[in-house]
Amino acid sequence: MYRIAVLLTCFNRVNKTLACLENLFASIPDNASLDVYLVDDGSTDGTGQSVRDTFPQVNVIQGTGSLYWNRGMHLAWDTASKHHQYDYYMLLNDDTFLYPNAPEDVLQCAIAEDNNVVVCAAFCSEKTGAFTYGGQTKSGTPVIPNGSIQECHSINGNCLLVPKKVYDAVGNLDPIFPHAIGDFDYGQRAMAKGFTLITTKQYLGTCESNDYLPKWCYSHTPFKERVKALYSPLGNSHPKYYFIYIKRHFGLGLAIKHMLTIHLRLLIPNLWKQ
Repeated sequence: MYRIAVLLTCFNRVNKTLACLENLFASIPDNASLDVYLVDDGSTDGTGQSVRDTFPQVNVIQGTGSLYWNRGMHLAWDTASKHHQYDYYMLLNDDTFLYPNAPEDVLQCAIAEDNNVVVCAAFCSEKTGAFTYGGQTKSGTPVIPNGSIQECHSINGNCLLVPKKVYDAVGNLDPIFPHAIGDFDYGQRAMAKGFTLITTKQYLGTCESNDYLPKWCYSHTPFKERVKALYSPLGNSHPKYYFIYIKRHFGLGLAIKHMLTIHLRLLIPNLWKQ
C-alpha cells in the first residue's frame, strides 16, 4: 500500500476547491492511501472552514495571506514531510479537476520508470478538448498525450507526482519564488540531479487555461498600472524572480537578455503581438 501526500494551496475559490477535493477523493487507487494537506492562504470566502466541514480528513493549514501559489505549496509540502515519510508527494491545483483514473495513472507511470521521474499529468479544456497544461518540449511546444509515456523538458505544476527518491535528492519547491516559476524551477532541479520529467499517457482531467496575456503586456493599460502588474507576485514574469530562474538554469547571459526584453516590452508593448 503506497502512501501519498496530496498538496494544495487555495485562495477564495471555495466552489472550485470543494469540487477538486470531491473528484480527488472519488479517485483513490486501490493500492494507495491519500493524506491531503491544504493551505488556505487567507481566504475571505470561507474556503478553509468549508473544507473542514465537508472534508474533515483534510489537514487545513492557515496561511498568512501573502504566500501565493509557490510559497503556499512549499508550506503544504514542508508540513506533510514533517508529518510522515511518504512514498509520493502529489502537487495539485484546486482549479484542476481529475478524472477517476488520474491518481492511479500517475502512480503507474512513476512505477514503470522505477520512480526515477517527476510525473506531470496532462490536462485539456473541458470546452474544446485541447491541451491546456502539462509537459513541454525544450522549445516550449506542448507534449500531447499519445498513449505512451513521453519525456518533457519543462512542467506545469497543476498535478505532479514526486516519488520519495526524487524528493530525497531534490527537496521541496524553492520558496524564493512567491507565486509562479517554482514548478518550472523544480523540473530543472530534478533534471540536474539526474531524474527525468515525463508526462502521462493520456489526459487525466480538465483545467481551463488563461488565454490572456498578463496585464502589463497590453498597450491600453496605463504605464503605471503596467509597472505595478509586472512587479506583482501574480505578474508571471516578475523581473527579479525570472532573472533568478534563468540565471540558475540557463546562464547569466540569457538572464540579462530576458531582463532587458521584459522591460522593453513593458515600455513599448506594441512591439509584440497582443
